[in-house]
Amino acid sequence: MEWLRRLPLLVGFIGLYVALDAASFIHPLHGLNITPWNPAPALGLVLVVRLGRIAWLPLTIAVVVAELAMRRGGLPTWQALVPALVLAGGYFLLGRVLARRLAAASLLNDRRTLFAWWWRVAVGTLLISVVYLFALRVVGLLPPARWWIGLLRFWVGDGVGISIMMPLLWWLSSPRARGLLRSTVARPESLGYLLLASLTLWIAFGFGGHNGFKLFYLLFLPVVWAAARQGMAGAIVCAAFVQIGVIVAMRFLHYNAVSVAELQILAMAIAMVGFFVAAAVDEQRRTGQDLRQSLRLAAAGEMAATLTHELHHPLTALSAYAGACEQLLERGEVGERLHSAIRCVVRESARTSEVVHRLQGFFRSGSPELESVSLGELVDSAAAPYRLRAERSGIRLRIATMPDLTLRVDRLQVEVVLRSLLGFAFDAVSDSPRQPRRIWVAAWKDGHDRVCLRIEDSGSGLTPDQVLHLFEPIAPSGSGKRQSGLAISRAIVHSHGGRLWAETSNHGVLKCELPIERHASAAQVARNDIAPAVS
Repeated sequence: MEWLRRLPLLVGFIGLYVALDAASFIHPLHGLNITPWNPAPALGLVLVVRLGRIAWLPLTIAVVVAELAMRRGGLPTWQALVPALVLAGGYFLLGRVLARRLAAASLLNDRRTLFAWWWRVAVGTLLISVVYLFALRVVGLLPPARWWIGLLRFWVGDGVGISIMMPLLWWLSSPRARGLLRSTVARPESLGYLLLASLTLWIAFGFGGHNGFKLFYLLFLPVVWAAARQGMAGAIVCAAFVQIGVIVAMRFLHYNAVSVAELQILAMAIAMVGFFVAAAVDEQRRTGQDLRQSLRLAAAGEMAATLTHELHHPLTALSAYAGACEQLLERGEVGERLHSAIRCVVRESARTSEVVHRLQGFFRSGSPELESVSLGELVDSAAAPYRLRAERSGIRLRIATMPDLTLRVDRLQVEVVLRSLLGFAFDAVSDSPRQPRRIWVAAWKDGHDRVCLRIEDSGSGLTPDQVLHLFEPIAPSGSGKRQSGLAISRAIVHSHGGRLWAETSNHGVLKCELPIERHASAAQVARNDIAPAVS
């Protein structure tokens, strides 16, 4: 049943394998299928890795048909059949070895997997080349004097073909990777590096092709560009495009076999450099995504106080309104007073639901829910929990009059940031023996569309090294909790298009820059060039 279900796929594989083998039949050594470029085995390896043991029969059929079709001269069939079976067996075993490393969902976009795959391909194709050339010697198809030349050409042909084409075919065989590849190619930037690849191919072969390929190194430019900008998807597309361009140019310009082999080695080097650059880029992007997700999860503790504060009022109001509804019903009230109380219940329920929904959205995607918020209202709300703490701990908390500005921010998230900064300042003052103990907050308009908040404390300040590492997610010993909060705060501020930084000083200085709402009135902007200073 498995064979019948996959029969169209297997028949299509055989036809495509033979077509690829025929298209790559360039400079065959003694009319044999020993060429400096052989992409067909890459297709066979992908089939073996994807389907496992059931791929051995279609792979064997494809290799045998290709060998018989490409064989030259009136030689007996068995002389071509024996090496073909050896070749099919070698590809099948190499595919099974690669399957142990390549998971079905792997995209070959991390350096460890990529390196493990590549050295297995290099060693595997070398062993296959040795055994295949030995089989050709046994059946008398290869003269002894041509052994080393045949080995080099066959190894180069298979190694280059598999190294460059297998990643592309591997991605095309995966629905998820195929979608990513399609979206990558559809970007306008893809046309840019493909045009650059075409230009560098023309320069390399037009001006330097017959002069030792001195300009061939220019082909690194489009591949590295694609890898750096689009990761493995871009590198795969550009490397395959360059490879095809090299083959077309060599066929058109009638290069000899030695030159073709040399160019193929150079093309493989370009492709592998691009793949490793792409893998590093993809790893960095995944690390960044994991870090952002970790910061969002870690923000739960920082946002707990804000959530409690936000939910306290609507929940209290809900309880009061629900009690009022109950009393009105007991009195038999069914008029406007009851309807008004019910509307209040609905309004406070919606407010509570909005707070929870916004918090869930932050943990899921980190995307802020922007709204227009007064700067003064935002600072007062964030500082409210610290006023009582300041009185109890003997710390003087001074907040300057805030500029009359409106911010376009997620109020819940920015309150978390301000409370984290205030908490850091309180900890710094508490840990310092300096007197008097005080914290002061000020803000001023910075440019046409920014506001800068400054939180200073009378603590011992920060050294240049502490400033450098202050916002790292993993904190030095003794400051882990509060530094983790600062790392989260910087991630939130960056998501709003702002900046958060510390300054080296003999006392604590933290600054936060946030965007002003663009549609603020001209009169409002004119009134608030600077806030009163607080000494």
